[in-house]
Amino acid sequence: MKTQKSYDNSPTIYIVPTPIGNLEDITLRALNILKEVEVIFAEDTRTTNILLKHYNINKKILSNHLYNENKMITKEIEYLKNGKDIAIVSDAGTPVISDPGYILVKEAIKEGYNVVCLPGATAIIPAVVMSGLAGGPFTFYGFLNNKESKRKKELETLKTNKYPIVFYESPHRVLKTLENIKEIFGNRKISIAREISKKYEEIIRGKIEEIIEKYEELKGEIVIIVEGNNETKNYDNLTIKDHINIYLEEGIIPKEAIKKVAKERNLPKSEVYNEYLKNK
Repeated sequence: MKTQKSYDNSPTIYIVPTPIGNLEDITLRALNILKEVEVIFAEDTRTTNILLKHYNINKKILSNHLYNENKMITKEIEYLKNGKDIAIVSDAGTPVISDPGYILVKEAIKEGYNVVCLPGATAIIPAVVMSGLAGGPFTFYGFLNNKESKRKKELETLKTNKYPIVFYESPHRVLKTLENIKEIFGNRKISIAREISKKYEEIIRGKIEEIIEKYEELKGEIVIIVEGNNETKNYDNLTIKDHINIYLEEGIIPKEAIKKVAKERNLPKSEVYNEYLKNK
Protein backbone atom coordinates (compact mmCIF):
# COMPACT_ATOMS: atom_id res chain seq x y z
CA MET A 1 0.00 0.00 0.00
CA LYS A 2 1.19 3.50 -0.84
CA THR A 3 -0.30 6.76 0.41
CA GLN A 4 0.14 10.01 -1.52
CA LYS A 5 0.41 13.20 0.49
CA SER A 6 -0.48 15.55 -2.34
CA TYR A 7 0.90 18.73 -0.82
CA ASP A 8 4.14 17.59 0.81
CA ASN A 9 6.29 19.62 -1.62
CA SER A 10 7.32 16.50 -3.56
CA PRO A 11 7.77 16.83 -7.36
CA THR A 12 4.26 16.79 -8.80
CA ILE A 13 2.41 16.28 -12.05
CA TYR A 14 -0.58 18.61 -12.16
CA ILE A 15 -3.49 17.50 -14.35
CA VAL A 16 -4.98 20.85 -15.33
CA PRO A 17 -8.45 21.15 -16.89
CA THR A 18 -8.70 23.82 -19.58
CA PRO A 19 -11.78 25.56 -21.06
CA ILE A 20 -14.09 23.43 -23.21
CA GLY A 21 -15.33 26.46 -25.11
CA ASN A 22 -15.47 29.74 -23.25
CA LEU A 23 -11.97 30.88 -22.21
CA GLU A 24 -13.42 32.06 -18.90
CA ASP A 25 -14.15 28.43 -17.94
CA ILE A 26 -10.85 28.10 -16.08
CA THR A 27 -10.20 28.38 -12.36
CA LEU A 28 -7.87 30.85 -10.69
CA ARG A 29 -5.98 27.91 -9.24
CA ALA A 30 -5.47 26.38 -12.69
CA LEU A 31 -4.02 29.67 -13.94
CA ASN A 32 -1.68 29.88 -10.95
CA ILE A 33 -0.46 26.31 -11.45
CA LEU A 34 0.22 27.00 -15.13
CA LYS A 35 2.30 30.01 -14.09
CA GLU A 36 4.25 28.12 -11.43
CA VAL A 37 5.21 24.80 -13.05
CA GLU A 38 8.51 24.35 -14.86
CA VAL A 39 6.94 23.20 -18.13
CA ILE A 40 3.53 22.45 -19.64
CA PHE A 41 3.00 19.30 -21.69
CA ALA A 42 0.16 19.95 -24.10
CA GLU A 43 -1.94 17.83 -26.46
CA ASP A 44 -1.80 20.65 -29.01
CA THR A 45 0.75 23.40 -28.37
CA ARG A 46 -1.09 25.80 -30.68
CA THR A 47 -4.34 25.54 -28.71
CA THR A 48 -2.53 25.89 -25.41
CA ASN A 49 -0.59 28.91 -26.68
CA ILE A 50 -3.89 30.70 -27.39
CA LEU A 51 -5.02 30.09 -23.81
CA LEU A 52 -1.71 31.16 -22.26
CA LYS A 53 -1.52 34.28 -24.41
CA HIS A 54 -5.06 35.24 -23.38
CA TYR A 55 -3.98 35.15 -19.72
CA ASN A 56 -0.48 36.60 -20.29
CA ILE A 57 1.29 33.44 -19.20
CA ASN A 58 4.74 32.90 -20.65
CA LYS A 59 5.74 29.28 -20.13
CA LYS A 60 7.69 26.55 -21.90
CA ILE A 61 5.30 24.19 -23.73
CA LEU A 62 6.16 20.72 -25.05
CA SER A 63 3.98 18.47 -27.17
CA ASN A 64 2.36 15.44 -25.51
CA HIS A 65 -0.26 13.87 -27.77
CA LEU A 66 -1.71 10.46 -28.56
CA TYR A 67 1.07 9.55 -30.99
CA ASN A 68 4.12 10.57 -28.98
CA GLU A 69 3.14 10.16 -25.31
CA ASN A 70 5.09 6.91 -24.96
CA LYS A 71 8.24 8.68 -26.14
CA MET A 72 7.66 11.72 -23.92
CA ILE A 73 7.49 9.77 -20.64
CA THR A 74 11.28 9.75 -20.21
CA LYS A 75 11.47 13.54 -20.60
CA GLU A 76 8.51 14.11 -18.27
CA ILE A 77 9.89 11.83 -15.55
CA GLU A 78 13.29 13.51 -15.93
CA TYR A 79 11.79 16.85 -14.89
CA LEU A 80 10.31 15.19 -11.80
CA LYS A 81 13.63 13.51 -10.95
CA ASN A 82 15.20 16.96 -11.02
CA GLY A 83 12.64 18.20 -8.48
CA LYS A 84 10.54 20.16 -10.99
CA ASP A 85 6.72 20.29 -11.14
CA ILE A 86 5.05 19.85 -14.50
CA ALA A 87 1.52 20.33 -15.86
CA ILE A 88 -0.45 18.25 -18.35
CA VAL A 89 -3.22 19.84 -20.42
CA SER A 90 -5.40 18.63 -23.27
CA ASP A 91 -7.04 20.70 -25.99
CA ALA A 92 -10.14 21.15 -23.83
CA GLY A 93 -11.47 19.73 -20.57
CA THR A 94 -9.70 17.37 -18.22
CA PRO A 95 -6.76 15.24 -19.49
CA VAL A 96 -6.62 11.42 -19.19
CA ILE A 97 -10.38 10.82 -19.67
CA SER A 98 -10.64 10.23 -23.45
CA ASP A 99 -7.48 12.32 -23.83
CA PRO A 100 -3.71 11.75 -23.50
CA GLY A 101 -2.16 11.54 -20.05
CA TYR A 102 -3.04 8.11 -18.63
CA ILE A 103 0.29 6.48 -19.55
CA LEU A 104 2.24 9.26 -17.81
CA VAL A 105 0.01 9.18 -14.71
CA LYS A 106 0.49 5.42 -14.43
CA GLU A 107 4.28 5.69 -14.78
CA ALA A 108 4.56 8.62 -12.36
CA ILE A 109 2.62 6.71 -9.69
CA LYS A 110 4.89 3.71 -10.26
CA GLU A 111 7.94 5.93 -9.77
CA GLY A 112 6.50 7.40 -6.57
CA TYR A 113 5.75 10.94 -7.74
CA ASN A 114 2.65 12.90 -6.80
CA VAL A 115 -0.22 13.18 -9.28
CA VAL A 116 -2.66 16.00 -8.50
CA CYS A 117 -5.76 16.59 -10.61
CA LEU A 118 -7.37 20.01 -10.33
CA PRO A 119 -11.18 20.19 -10.48
CA GLY A 120 -12.44 22.10 -13.46
CA ALA A 121 -13.92 22.08 -16.93
CA THR A 122 -15.34 18.85 -18.34
CA ALA A 123 -18.10 18.25 -20.89
CA ILE A 124 -19.52 15.24 -19.02
CA ILE A 125 -21.23 16.91 -16.07
CA PRO A 126 -22.92 19.84 -17.89
CA ALA A 127 -24.20 17.45 -20.58
CA VAL A 128 -25.63 15.05 -17.99
CA VAL A 129 -27.24 17.83 -15.94
CA MET A 130 -28.85 19.49 -18.97
CA SER A 131 -30.09 16.18 -20.42
CA GLY A 132 -32.93 15.76 -17.96
CA LEU A 133 -32.20 12.03 -18.03
CA ALA A 134 -30.05 11.63 -14.93
CA GLY A 135 -30.37 12.86 -11.37
CA GLY A 136 -28.29 10.14 -9.79
CA PRO A 137 -25.97 7.38 -11.02
CA PHE A 138 -24.91 7.33 -14.66
CA THR A 139 -22.37 5.42 -16.74
CA PHE A 140 -19.63 7.28 -18.62
CA TYR A 141 -18.35 5.32 -21.62
CA GLY A 142 -16.56 7.89 -23.78
CA PHE A 143 -15.90 7.18 -27.45
CA LEU A 144 -17.32 4.08 -29.10
CA ASN A 145 -15.17 2.18 -31.61
CA ASN A 146 -14.68 3.67 -35.07
CA LYS A 147 -15.62 0.39 -36.77
CA GLU A 148 -19.35 -0.24 -36.90
CA SER A 149 -19.11 -3.98 -36.19
CA LYS A 150 -17.07 -3.36 -33.02
CA ARG A 151 -19.27 -0.41 -32.08
CA LYS A 152 -22.34 -2.65 -32.16
CA LYS A 153 -20.63 -5.23 -29.97
CA GLU A 154 -19.81 -2.51 -27.43
CA LEU A 155 -23.43 -1.36 -27.45
CA GLU A 156 -24.62 -4.94 -26.95
CA THR A 157 -22.65 -5.09 -23.69
CA LEU A 158 -24.34 -1.86 -22.53
CA LYS A 159 -27.97 -2.35 -23.56
CA THR A 160 -29.10 -3.83 -20.22
CA ASN A 161 -27.42 -1.06 -18.19
CA LYS A 162 -30.15 0.55 -16.08
CA TYR A 163 -28.33 3.88 -15.74
CA PRO A 164 -28.11 6.66 -18.36
CA ILE A 165 -25.01 6.22 -20.53
CA VAL A 166 -22.75 9.05 -21.68
CA PHE A 167 -20.91 8.85 -25.01
CA TYR A 168 -18.53 11.26 -26.70
CA GLU A 169 -18.86 11.40 -30.48
CA SER A 170 -17.29 13.17 -33.45
CA PRO A 171 -19.60 15.23 -35.71
CA HIS A 172 -19.14 13.13 -38.87
CA ARG A 173 -20.22 9.93 -37.11
CA VAL A 174 -23.18 11.08 -35.01
CA LEU A 175 -25.98 9.91 -37.32
CA LYS A 176 -24.50 6.44 -37.81
CA THR A 177 -23.96 6.09 -34.07
CA LEU A 178 -27.57 7.11 -33.36
CA GLU A 179 -28.76 4.49 -35.85
CA ASN A 180 -26.61 1.86 -34.15
CA ILE A 181 -27.94 2.85 -30.71
CA LYS A 182 -31.54 2.62 -31.93
CA GLU A 183 -30.87 -0.78 -33.49
CA ILE A 184 -29.32 -2.22 -30.31
CA PHE A 185 -31.09 -0.28 -27.53
CA GLY A 186 -34.46 0.43 -29.11
CA ASN A 187 -36.22 3.79 -29.33
CA ARG A 188 -35.06 5.34 -26.06
CA LYS A 189 -34.98 8.95 -24.92
CA ILE A 190 -31.68 10.69 -25.59
CA SER A 191 -30.06 14.07 -25.24
CA ILE A 192 -27.37 15.46 -27.53
CA ALA A 193 -25.29 18.35 -26.21
CA ARG A 194 -22.94 20.19 -28.52
CA GLU A 195 -20.57 23.13 -28.21
CA ILE A 196 -21.02 23.26 -24.42
CA SER A 197 -20.26 26.73 -22.96
CA LYS A 198 -19.72 28.19 -26.45
CA LYS A 199 -21.88 30.75 -28.23
CA TYR A 200 -23.62 28.08 -30.30
CA GLU A 201 -24.35 25.67 -27.43
CA GLU A 202 -27.32 23.49 -28.29
CA ILE A 203 -29.18 20.66 -26.50
CA ILE A 204 -31.36 18.31 -28.56
CA ARG A 205 -33.75 16.12 -26.55
CA GLY A 206 -36.23 13.48 -27.66
CA LYS A 207 -36.65 9.86 -28.74
CA ILE A 208 -33.85 8.48 -30.93
CA GLU A 209 -36.21 7.73 -33.83
CA GLU A 210 -37.55 11.29 -33.87
CA ILE A 211 -34.08 12.81 -33.76
CA ILE A 212 -32.85 10.55 -36.57
CA GLU A 213 -35.86 11.50 -38.74
CA LYS A 214 -35.25 15.23 -38.24
CA TYR A 215 -31.47 15.00 -38.13
CA GLU A 216 -29.44 17.90 -39.46
CA GLU A 217 -25.66 17.87 -39.57
CA LEU A 218 -24.12 18.80 -36.23
CA LYS A 219 -20.76 20.48 -35.70
CA GLY A 220 -18.41 20.83 -32.77
CA GLU A 221 -17.80 18.74 -29.66
CA ILE A 222 -20.71 16.37 -29.06
CA VAL A 223 -21.94 14.46 -26.00
CA ILE A 224 -24.76 11.92 -26.27
CA ILE A 225 -26.70 10.80 -23.19
CA VAL A 226 -28.93 7.74 -23.61
CA GLU A 227 -31.71 6.80 -21.21
CA GLY A 228 -30.98 3.71 -19.11
CA ASN A 229 -32.74 0.40 -19.69
CA ASN A 230 -35.90 0.62 -17.59
CA GLU A 231 -37.05 -2.80 -18.72
CA THR A 232 -34.10 -4.73 -17.34
CA LYS A 233 -35.39 -7.69 -15.36
CA ASN A 234 -34.24 -8.16 -11.78
CA TYR A 235 -32.90 -11.65 -11.19
CA ASP A 236 -31.58 -10.99 -7.70
CA ASN A 237 -34.29 -13.13 -6.09
CA LEU A 238 -33.67 -16.09 -8.41
CA THR A 239 -31.09 -18.80 -7.88
CA ILE A 240 -28.81 -19.47 -10.84
CA LYS A 241 -30.62 -22.78 -11.32
CA ASP A 242 -34.06 -21.10 -11.48
CA HIS A 243 -32.68 -18.45 -13.83
CA ILE A 244 -31.37 -21.13 -16.20
CA ASN A 245 -34.68 -22.99 -16.01
CA ILE A 246 -36.59 -19.94 -17.21
CA TYR A 247 -34.74 -20.16 -20.53
CA LEU A 248 -34.83 -23.95 -20.72
CA GLU A 249 -38.63 -23.79 -20.39
CA GLU A 250 -38.67 -21.34 -23.31
CA GLY A 251 -36.99 -24.00 -25.42
CA ILE A 252 -33.51 -22.48 -25.38
CA ILE A 253 -30.73 -25.09 -25.41
CA PRO A 254 -28.63 -25.36 -22.21
CA LYS A 255 -25.49 -23.89 -23.78
CA GLU A 256 -27.30 -20.71 -24.86
CA ALA A 257 -29.26 -20.53 -21.59
CA ILE A 258 -26.00 -20.64 -19.62
CA LYS A 259 -24.50 -17.91 -21.82
CA LYS A 260 -27.53 -15.63 -21.33
CA VAL A 261 -27.60 -16.15 -17.56
CA ALA A 262 -23.88 -15.44 -17.27
CA LYS A 263 -24.28 -12.20 -19.22
CA GLU A 264 -27.36 -11.03 -17.32
CA ARG A 265 -25.84 -11.77 -13.91
CA ASN A 266 -22.38 -10.55 -14.95
CA LEU A 267 -20.82 -13.88 -13.98
CA PRO A 268 -18.21 -16.10 -15.66
CA LYS A 269 -19.84 -18.74 -17.85
CA SER A 270 -17.83 -21.42 -16.04
CA GLU A 271 -19.46 -20.49 -12.73
CA VAL A 272 -22.96 -20.68 -14.21
CA TYR A 273 -22.12 -23.95 -15.96
CA ASN A 274 -20.90 -25.49 -12.69
CA GLU A 275 -24.15 -24.52 -10.98
CA TYR A 276 -26.07 -26.05 -13.87
CA LEU A 277 -24.17 -29.34 -13.53
CA LYS A 278 -24.54 -29.34 -9.74
CA ASN A 279 -28.30 -29.01 -9.93
CA LYS A 280 -28.91 -31.03 -13.07
